[in-house]
Amino acid sequence: MSFDSLIKSRIIAHITGEPRQLRKRAAFERQRLRRDAAHVVDYFHDVSDPYSHLTAQILRRLQDRYEIELRPHLISAPPDWAAPDRTALESYARLDAARLAAKAGLALPATPIPPTTERLDHARALVAAALPRPDFAQTAIAVGSALWQGEALPDASVTKPATGMAQGDARLEQLGHYLGATFHYGGEWYWGIDRLHYLEARLRGRGVAKPDALADPIYAPPAPDATSPALPGTVIELFASFRSPYSYLAFDRARDIAQSRGVELRFRPVLPMVMRGLPVPRAKRFYIMHDVAREARRLGIPFGHVCDPLGKAVERGYALIGYAREAGRLDDYASSFLRGVWADGIDAKTNRGLARIVERAGLDWDKAKPHLQSDTWRAEVEENRRILTALGLWGVPSFRCGDTVFWGQDRLWLLA
Repeated sequence: MSFDSLIKSRIIAHITGEPRQLRKRAAFERQRLRRDAAHVVDYFHDVSDPYSHLTAQILRRLQDRYEIELRPHLISAPPDWAAPDRTALESYARLDAARLAAKAGLALPATPIPPTTERLDHARALVAAALPRPDFAQTAIAVGSALWQGEALPDASVTKPATGMAQGDARLEQLGHYLGATFHYGGEWYWGIDRLHYLEARLRGRGVAKPDALADPIYAPPAPDATSPALPGTVIELFASFRSPYSYLAFDRARDIAQSRGVELRFRPVLPMVMRGLPVPRAKRFYIMHDVAREARRLGIPFGHVCDPLGKAVERGYALIGYAREAGRLDDYASSFLRGVWADGIDAKTNRGLARIVERAGLDWDKAKPHLQSDTWRAEVEENRRILTALGLWGVPSFRCGDTVFWGQDRLWLLA
């Protein structure tokens, strides 16, 4: 690893590590006590976002369990840089949120009706009017239910939603995020019901839980069921990128599921979003790295000694996919590469680093080296991107298993 890469790796490990997180939390608590301030949780609600509708449904339970001051904010839809294919994002969000609602016991139609611009403006005015009132959650739920079911909305008040959204957008940007259905508490972000358990654990750790609060989280991440039988000939297609830390979290777990069911895992590499011309701004990168770090700790997966493989390292890694496949060790190789760059600090731009990745996957470096000069992998990667786009997805990791298509390591339970 170069000196520059070594320094960056150590910085990332420090920034995302648990010791620093605990120090920052302790500093925040000292400041809060000096100010004699309440435990303030900011919540950002996007009326156009079905995940926000799900999250609104647990706000009352959150307040009933913990001595917190919940401050709701109304925000706009995410900016273009956070929604590179807005139509696909909105369509998939409706499908995924409906699946999540069914899993979590929340209310959302199985096929939510896409709202028109006029209905969204109407709904935003109604929610904006409820911002200063204690019945915000009740109003947000009622409005969201009517919106996603295509039912008539109540008459809107004179409140202008643009004012409320401008204030919410400014606060969201000030605190450093870009999505709705998010909570912010003490310098950390928690997205939707998927990350709510982290916020609850932190509040419980601070002694903020009310005496009669249930110990179980409102929504706990489901573990994939590895016991039910699979149909013969089933294939799990995994669209992943060597530059995606979420792909790293998903790969071995998906592989374990496939092996436990006796089915094939078919790895379909795609180029990283940045190498496909899709923007990943600082706020998004910052959130992703911290989120992956806490998910890795929860799952018991090593993470943090990062050597970002963007560019040359990804291309070199992909150039060896054909060789690894022919040798019958593609899954071992992909697993070794992902772990190498996201947990072991291996610089895949160098022959020394890539040789280590190759050899611990059970492959021969001398046989692998000639394949580094090949560009044949580009056609395969582009075909995988085309298939992914045709499935209505754009990000990784994404999965196709039979007729079921889904995105994200959070949804591995769908494979069951």
